[in-house]
Amino acid sequence: MAHETIDERALDQLFREARTHNKWQDRPVPEAKLREMYDLLKMAPTSANASPARFVFVRTPEGKAKLKPALSAGNLEKTMTAPVTVIVAHDLHFYDKLPVLFPHAPDAKNWFTGSASFAEQTAFRNGSLQGAYLILAARAVGLDAGPMSGFDAAKVDEAFFAGTNWKTNFLVNLGYGDPEGLFARNPRLDFEEAARFE
Repeated sequence: MAHETIDERALDQLFREARTHNKWQDRPVPEAKLREMYDLLKMAPTSANASPARFVFVRTPEGKAKLKPALSAGNLEKTMTAPVTVIVAHDLHFYDKLPVLFPHAPDAKNWFTGSASFAEQTAFRNGSLQGAYLILAARAVGLDAGPMSGFDAAKVDEAFFAGTNWKTNFLVNLGYGDPEGLFARNPRLDFEEAARFE
């Protein structure tokens, strides 16, 4: 199947005009919209189709109250007012699902069970990829995103994942952004500063 560049409007929505939002409209995000977003992001590639990312969509007052103690001061207001905050986590035992996800290699689970560090690296790397896919999928379905790192991951793990093999990676606020909360766009590196040919 031949592929063509997607249209300019789509490129703007996904990349060129998309922004990290800090202020949110008082407008709920329907569950169906979040499921639509997930159904897009799950199709993007991961190593051995391992799909180690796990997502918790925090959208109730009770959920936000659990999350609040883990947030840095600078991220508190925007997270408490966001319609949804996604905890992007990864499952350290993701390999238990490989017999279903990667059926043409029946021994795939064994690639990871012999080395906890290799399994953790794989989970973190591919879970991070899936978190990035989530941001693009959110933009693709008409949502705005505000990814962030300013929080205590150990506190999030304790509040949401105690007794499980899930570990927090980063957070993403989702909703319909209020442009009044945007900062001026920061510069980006030119190709020659960030890339080279070999």
